[in-house]
Amino acid sequence: MTRTGEDGDDHEHGRDHDHDHDRDHEHDRDHEHGEGHGRVTQEADANRRTDGREDGASGEAGRGPWPGEWVARRLDVRLEAPPGEGDGLRDLLGLALRRNPRRAHLLVSQVLGKHVPQLPGVVYGTGLGLGERVRTLLGADADRAVVLGYAETATGLGHSVADGLGTVPYLHSTRRAVPGAEPVGGFEEEHSHATSHLLLPEDPELLAGGGPLVLVDDEFSTGTTVLNTVTALHRAFPRERYVIVALTDLRGPEDRARLEKFAAELGARVDVVALASGTVRLPDDVLERGAALVEAHDGPPPAPAPGPYEVRRVDLGWPLGLPDGGRHGFTPAHRARLEAALPAMAERIAAELPEGARRVLVLGCEELMYAPLRLADALTGATGAEVRYSTTTRSPVLAVDEPGYAIRTRLVFPAHDDPADGIPDAPGLRYAYNVHGTAGRGFDAVVAVVDSAADTPALHAPDGLLAHLAAHTGRVLLAVVPSHRPLPAPLRGPDFSSYAAEDVGWLLQDLSGVTLEAPTEEREEAIQSGGAHYAESLPVEYQPSEEYQRLFHQALEASADRIARAVGAVTETLLAERGGRGRGEHGIVLASLARAGTPVGVLMRRWARHVHGLDVPHYAVSIVRGRGIDTTALRWLAAHHDPAGVVFVDGWTGKGAITRELADALRPFPGFDPELAVLADPGGCVRTYGTREDFLIPSACLNSTVSGLISRTVLRADLVGPDDFHGAKHYRDLADADVSTLFLDTVAARFDAVRAEAAADAEELLAADRAPTWAGWKAVERISEEYGIGDVNLVKPGVGETTRVLLRRVPWRVLARRGAGTDLDHIRLLAEQRGVPVEETDDLPYSCVGLIHPRYTRGATGADGKAVR
Repeated sequence: MTRTGEDGDDHEHGRDHDHDHDRDHEHDRDHEHGEGHGRVTQEADANRRTDGREDGASGEAGRGPWPGEWVARRLDVRLEAPPGEGDGLRDLLGLALRRNPRRAHLLVSQVLGKHVPQLPGVVYGTGLGLGERVRTLLGADADRAVVLGYAETATGLGHSVADGLGTVPYLHSTRRAVPGAEPVGGFEEEHSHATSHLLLPEDPELLAGGGPLVLVDDEFSTGTTVLNTVTALHRAFPRERYVIVALTDLRGPEDRARLEKFAAELGARVDVVALASGTVRLPDDVLERGAALVEAHDGPPPAPAPGPYEVRRVDLGWPLGLPDGGRHGFTPAHRARLEAALPAMAERIAAELPEGARRVLVLGCEELMYAPLRLADALTGATGAEVRYSTTTRSPVLAVDEPGYAIRTRLVFPAHDDPADGIPDAPGLRYAYNVHGTAGRGFDAVVAVVDSAADTPALHAPDGLLAHLAAHTGRVLLAVVPSHRPLPAPLRGPDFSSYAAEDVGWLLQDLSGVTLEAPTEEREEAIQSGGAHYAESLPVEYQPSEEYQRLFHQALEASADRIARAVGAVTETLLAERGGRGRGEHGIVLASLARAGTPVGVLMRRWARHVHGLDVPHYAVSIVRGRGIDTTALRWLAAHHDPAGVVFVDGWTGKGAITRELADALRPFPGFDPELAVLADPGGCVRTYGTREDFLIPSACLNSTVSGLISRTVLRADLVGPDDFHGAKHYRDLADADVSTLFLDTVAARFDAVRAEAAADAEELLAADRAPTWAGWKAVERISEEYGIGDVNLVKPGVGETTRVLLRRVPWRVLARRGAGTDLDHIRLLAEQRGVPVEETDDLPYSCVGLIHPRYTRGATGADGKAVR
């Protein structure tokens, strides 16, 4: 995709100019050419006005001289509207001089919030209004539209247009290459100082729909860039309709004819919507005269504050997983989350403003325009101060502190993030205009809003942006929005796991090619000596004997009804308490704790579909004792679902260690509910469960071969980066022994038989006091003390946990409740195979408890029967 234009300085009203603004052109408002395919329509609204012109310095509102008068008089530059359209262009635009030998003038928007601080309501309202007009134009097709904005200048405008359209996704081009983000397109802006623009949607299908594509720029000058954009996108994602939206339409007759021809050749309808139209008339010697003016009036920018100075950070409480803007796509669901969070974020900013502040500037950062704009708009309602909004830019412009000139002051500072540069005369420099005044009309506080990728040492350097702001305001606040990074996609069967793709999405990375297994004794010694964490390696997968496999099948047949009933009870309880049963609510999203929770999550999903016809999303996430939950998985869930609807699922509770781990891990992420739902809660650790009986869940008898052939999860720094999911292996070589689907199908086949009992259980649970008793934890502490173990992590209560001890760790002994029946047959067999004594006892709240050897070395037998003190 090729993007052309005369100079490109971020195209702050300079995109696609061809030195032909001196051409006369006639323009009829709201006219149409042709019918159906190949049709171009034009809408303009020259009568839409702002709330008042700016006098330049610090964005002071007033009805002073037109902020283009100074340049117009000296360069004989004229803005001319078509007959009968009034001063629409002069209401929207001022004039300044570029510090650029290829273009003398700059058209400075008064409503964009880029160079001129403006009331955020005006900036946002302008974009909303344009979006509403596009919605009216598109009619029934409006909900099928996608909005694409151009970086850097129109990122916020395009987002506001998308908001005005309503329930449509938004994407903007970007100059920032993002690791892990694969471009689906891009274009070059040959005459710009930063030529490469990328399209990096997180969802590659975002542009693939057949609905209208709405392209938003601050100015529609010649149409070259838009035509090149449409040509390339139409090749990859053909559609029947395009809408071009701009604040001003400055095309000449030849450009209009070119667009007509283009639409006809494309076989698509192209509409143009603009607030005002007209032309810019330039004298032949404008470049020479402009260069002379720049030479005469250019001077050094003001120095930064010498320091020390204070910069206060404001913790916005930005919602987890919410994108910072449209660089990777912004959906209607994202918009709803932002709207809900804005008031609280604005209150946090307001609380840090100086007492008695009358004028506040919220300053965005280059492409980061929308988030600061919305924060500024929300801050207007949270404080009595007048709030203005603008952003930094890479466009070098002359500042002249004169009435009637649009750029009165400028700050110059080094770039503090790492996008492509290439400004010949000032590589790596950035600018902030009209931020400070020269006659005491400055801002009492400036809130600098950057994304985390731009929160670098250069931002805080002695010559950085913050130091420059500190020289001109009473207080500098810094609000950092987390940079949205594209997230890996969930893995699904059969490529990863033997489960069907619709059963579960694994929020894990595949480490099948990495050797991670170590002998049980070697792992145990390393874990207990502190030399390794259990999640850094994997035990060798247990290969059950024929006798043990028979026990599994017998246990499954004997307990299928009981498991199905518990599945039904816990699922019905959740649906009743957290929505989703035909009430038009979003419902629940199941996030099972891999891997023991995953078969239970699949069964709960199947119950909801079988009994209620609900398609409940289900994912598997990793949580590691002592290390917490996978935060990248949390970000993925938050980006794709309402965190309040996410329900974490596990198979059973033992002493409640994972329950506590989950609560601690989610504390920094208040949008998520830390409550854990389990099939069996013998430890009394949770309030959402199917039963509190400690009975055999056959999936506890085996490892990967009953859990979709997936290993336990792995967290190791050399394998898992900060933006990666935790890892796991897919044991494809064990497919012949896999009983994962057999387990699910056997239990699901009993759903109808236990449906009535499960519903009754759920009703009883909903009426009962289900507060956790933590009885299991107390028993574990007692056992640890009585047997001289001294570490509750080595005491594993319940049938499921005892099974894990015998399969994965170095067991010391097993405590069994006297009279426990066939639920412990497999425990007794495993204990016999490993030479571990089984000790019966009367005062045990669990069916059994497994004790890991408390002071294991390679010389330990694991079964000496003696307490260790």
